[in-house]
Amino acid sequence: MIRDLLDDIDNYSSEPDRFLDVPFVPSDEAVVEAMLALAKVGPEDVVYDLGSGDGRILIAAARHRDARGVGVELDPDCVAEARDYAAHVGVEGFVGFIEGDIFTADISNATVVTLYLLQAVNMRLRPRLLNELRPGTRVVSHAFDMGDWQPDDWLKLSDANLYMWIVPARVAGAWEWEGPDGTPYRVELRQKHQEVRGRAWRNGKRVQLESADLKGSRLDLTLGKARSRTLETFTLTFADGELQSARGPTAIAPEP
Repeated sequence: MIRDLLDDIDNYSSEPDRFLDVPFVPSDEAVVEAMLALAKVGPEDVVYDLGSGDGRILIAAARHRDARGVGVELDPDCVAEARDYAAHVGVEGFVGFIEGDIFTADISNATVVTLYLLQAVNMRLRPRLLNELRPGTRVVSHAFDMGDWQPDDWLKLSDANLYMWIVPARVAGAWEWEGPDGTPYRVELRQKHQEVRGRAWRNGKRVQLESADLKGSRLDLTLGKARSRTLETFTLTFADGELQSARGPTAIAPEP
């Protein structure tokens, strides 16, 4: 897969607007390592660094975590420096760098996206991240957040704030499924990013939707009242805006 990605980079050509949205300010090694750790980057990941500068985040991901990566950077001097650096440390087969525009480059192959941009740039990128990345993709930003898209995790490192989001599936709507014994269930869900609320029915009767926890393509639902003798939990899996599977119910005893 990485060879295909690198071939695409070699063949890549575009004429992005020649302005630099963000001045290049490199992240120090401790911040780079913390960003990769926060996203749990590993050998199965393809990391896209938007505004990749001298390539240090991707090169660290390749050297220390066996990940592959693609950097997108407008400044041709930074792109040349990143390529030279990757070759110098022997990871040029794992990472590649595009001289291109972060607002138009194809990022759909990413499993992790790293950012060190500005607040306004993050907000301009946010619709692309939510709409073009696959559910479950992790996004890590150094210093700047995403407005009302709340992070799934965050870390304060010295004077640096790091934020991590998991791209949520689209789960808003009405969904129906059957339990193992044939009992029908229905939920009507509203969604704001990974925050989900709604209503639920069991066998045609209204029940409390006690909690909804969305992480990527997985939605964990708890039905019933917290003060009742038992609660029912389900795990729903979504893909391409459709309900793919429903596991459960599992009965749990509420906390006293």
